[in-house]
Amino acid sequence: MSADVNFDDVSIVKSSKYREAVVRELAEGPATPSEIAEAVHEEIAHISRALNEMREDDLVELLVSEDRKKGRIYGLTDGGEKVQSYLSDR
Repeated sequence: MSADVNFDDVSIVKSSKYREAVVRELAEGPATPSEIAEAVHEEIAHISRALNEMREDDLVELLVSEDRKKGRIYGLTDGGEKVQSYLSDR
């Protein structure tokens, strides 16, 4: 077990299948909400909500300008990567 993992962050992700799906997909690399939704076979509204929630918790970050409304690309933050690493070891 990683000593530097924040278990509050782990709990945030594990409490939602959508957040878990987002973390799994973003572990593969940056992606748009529609790419994530298609890959995990979920509605884009659920994925967008999960991204916004995890962005507020500093687990994912917007990699393009805040002004961009289409083609928004998201990636994991360092905290999100630690959570992903912890979960993938389980």
